Amino acid sequence: MMQEEHDLPNRILRALRFRPKGMTITEVAKQLGVTRNSVSKHLEILQIAGKVDVRHIGNAKLYSLAQRVPISAFLCFTKNLILILDNEQRIVQVNDQCQRALKRSKDDLIGLTLAEAALPVVSSPEAIAVIEGLEREQVMTDLLYRRDEGGDLFYQMQAIPTTFEDGEKGCTLVLEDITERKRYVRNMEFLARTAMELVDMPTEADIYEYIAETIAEIVPNPRCYVHSYDEAKQEFFIRAMTPDSIRNAVREIIGEDPVGKVFPVRGVFYSAPFNESPSTFFAMREMHFSPYFEDEELSFADACLHVFPEDTYERLQQRFEIAKIYLTGLVWQEQLFGLVGICMGPEEVLEDRSAIESFLRQASIALARRQTEERLRRSESRFRDLIDSSPVPSAVIESDGRYTFINRAFTDLFGYTLADIPTGKDWFRLAFPDPVRRREAIAAWKADREAAGPCHSRPRTYPVRCRDGEGKEIRFSPVELSDGTEYVTYEDVTEERRIHGVLIGEIAGLRRK
Repeated sequence: MMQEEHDLPNRILRALRFRPKGMTITEVAKQLGVTRNSVSKHLEILQIAGKVDVRHIGNAKLYSLAQRVPISAFLCFTKNLILILDNEQRIVQVNDQCQRALKRSKDDLIGLTLAEAALPVVSSPEAIAVIEGLEREQVMTDLLYRRDEGGDLFYQMQAIPTTFEDGEKGCTLVLEDITERKRYVRNMEFLARTAMELVDMPTEADIYEYIAETIAEIVPNPRCYVHSYDEAKQEFFIRAMTPDSIRNAVREIIGEDPVGKVFPVRGVFYSAPFNESPSTFFAMREMHFSPYFEDEELSFADACLHVFPEDTYERLQQRFEIAKIYLTGLVWQEQLFGLVGICMGPEEVLEDRSAIESFLRQASIALARRQTEERLRRSESRFRDLIDSSPVPSAVIESDGRYTFINRAFTDLFGYTLADIPTGKDWFRLAFPDPVRRREAIAAWKADREAAGPCHSRPRTYPVRCRDGEGKEIRFSPVELSDGTEYVTYEDVTEERRIHGVLIGEIAGLRRK
């Protein structure tokens, strides 16, 4: 009888193994042929030992085998950081990955509370609050760690209630490094926002200042400058420098405001030792300078093209700890619009490099679009000036019938301004007040347009009423352009028609004689 009682825990475990959904005390007792009290006592001991789990269904308790992974295997075969705490938040175990990440040995940590250990991330008030509030269910939370050397790290912490072999309660902390995941999401949000801002940016906004300020948002301890490039003059201009404290300090050292400084590169930049071209500036490069780095071909003064006083370069490097510059061209379709430089110290590393390069491509496209729009505005302005100064009355009509331009000669001839005739309907209503004549003129206009097609003149003479009420014979010469716009010239043939009528009358009189 004693042997059966001693072997009862193993028999209970074997019975539960074949009933994964669980068994009640009564079901276990009936299957093993023992009393409920005996089964209840041993199940309680097995539960404390962590070998069985129990869940409540109404008033009944349903027991099943505990599904646990050996802690040694769990610690060895995971890339996450793991700390195991007792019920007083004292560290009882850490895995190798955790020791490497925290740069603390197991002997330094075991026996200390989280507060005493003063560890990054897990000793923060946010993490300790989660652990102290832990009950039966595991809790998951994201934690931020700001490093002294710059750059944020993100961890996802799982706090899991843990039962030890002796029945004592504790907690297992599993920390997963989700920095790359967070950084990817943040960078995608950053690029989506900047893309919209560049599209919606007003023409009068300073895009170079925007570029500098935006880079300063994602670069810790920023020292950034932005150049524009004049291709015709082959000159760079400093257009922005951020933050303002850097700009003011540079002004003190060189004796003038750096913004607006000219860097002439004609005959220099595209030959040795630089050998540059728009394509070479497309990808970001890293330039190192002495005395922080040895065996560098270019000095900091060379990189600045020696435009500042020669005695200022060492002061600039020391003041702002400039050991290297990450240099990227504002380039789009083999055209260089400017340069962006990010200065850093010897130990600093430019994070989010791909996001910055993508943003600068966005900015390059925006600069190309601005340049195209500016050229178009200049072209339109020249066209308007040319047409407006022409002695030939002219008008430009959009494909939807809107009058977008009439020159001064048109107003001199007819008396109407653009405000009087915003559309073709308004023009025909004023020029042909008689409804019958107006319908005839509109029908003739449409028929001629269909017959002539684009880029062919279709002259026709109409009697037109001017603003002062005077009637004139006008030869219309419209031409439909390739985009559907119409360019129309007008010629007053009133006198020509009068003389023609007189001659016809005289010829008819001679014939009668």
